[in-house]
Amino acid sequence: MDIIVRRGDSLWYYSQLFHLDLQLILDSNRDIDPDKISVGQRIRIPGFVAQDYQVQQGDSLWAIARHRNLGVDALLLVNQHINPNQLQIGQMIKVPIRITWRLVQGKQNYDYIRLAKDIGRLQNVYPFLQLNTIGKSVLGNELSELHIGKGSKRIHYNASFHANEWITTAVLMTFLNDYLLSLTNQNPIRGLEMSRLYQQTALSVVPMVNPDGVNLVLHGPPENPEWKNRVVEFNKGSTDFSGWKANIRGVDLNDQFPARWELERARNPKEPGPRDYGGEKPLSEPEAIAMADLTRNRDYARVFAFHTQGEEIYWGFENMEPPVSEGMVNELSRVSGYKPVKTLESYAGYKDWFIQDWQRPGFTVELGHGVNPLPLSQFDEIYEKALGIFLAGLYL
Repeated sequence: MDIIVRRGDSLWYYSQLFHLDLQLILDSNRDIDPDKISVGQRIRIPGFVAQDYQVQQGDSLWAIARHRNLGVDALLLVNQHINPNQLQIGQMIKVPIRITWRLVQGKQNYDYIRLAKDIGRLQNVYPFLQLNTIGKSVLGNELSELHIGKGSKRIHYNASFHANEWITTAVLMTFLNDYLLSLTNQNPIRGLEMSRLYQQTALSVVPMVNPDGVNLVLHGPPENPEWKNRVVEFNKGSTDFSGWKANIRGVDLNDQFPARWELERARNPKEPGPRDYGGEKPLSEPEAIAMADLTRNRDYARVFAFHTQGEEIYWGFENMEPPVSEGMVNELSRVSGYKPVKTLESYAGYKDWFIQDWQRPGFTVELGHGVNPLPLSQFDEIYEKALGIFLAGLYL
């Protein structure tokens, strides 16, 4: 919600008026000097929208404000053109509405277009949420990174490395929405104050690493005849892409990282297909390159890659993981019920590369159980178990 500065206003006053943490207002207005705001300047207030309201018989600003648990000055602030003493029946005014509901509706087929729309809606209501484009997919879809928090502890979550694991994006975006709601409504999640985590951590989220693949699984081949013919050929003539994990070029993005890549290459397919082909060399695909560049630039303390399925957490790689990883994974297991698994005969994954190159904690979390793509009927159960991991990942 945008408001216009009046004489005598301050950002601190707005934080008191709307019951918001001042830091959220500061971070929603990064281009403004908080000590030099001026009359007529536009300020963004996070967590609110200004809704049209038609004045009814017997209404007063005081009654309207009281009904919505607002101060009268909040109404005056968004209605600076009206005479508060001369409200007319039928007159249209603006009323600040605090958002207390999710904007993200994750329990649906969650494709790239849905993701882009939800990112836009979240940014509009929560402008302290930062959006960066870290690269583009093979088909030119933007790879988005969302950034939230002011702290020095840098943490990374990602989802949908694999195309038919797209439900991980919906689950991760739902958590992000709940985190934002908790911050602006000052409500804890499972007893944890999110404002403290906001001050202590900087959370980086890439919600959909493989947008082309996700769209392929959900909607079938691209309309472009060249790409359509190519992916159907990769899929051995079938137009059923439910088993497709790779990107649109038939390269498995989680077999693309230089962490014993040659061992993974030796045992896996040698040509493009629905899954397990790691390319002709590490980091050949734009999506994998974007993730590698982001990770090098951000210097994360720990990373979490969310996949499906099996309700397991993989936390080791070639004994290169730091000792603290074991205690962390045991806590992650406690809050989720997921089984910790140290090693797996698998190489060249994002988590593997992170552990190898940084010797810091990295985790691959396998959400849910069954056959990919997991049905939406599992969404609520998956989210409730994953929520403990999302939260523990921030406070450990």
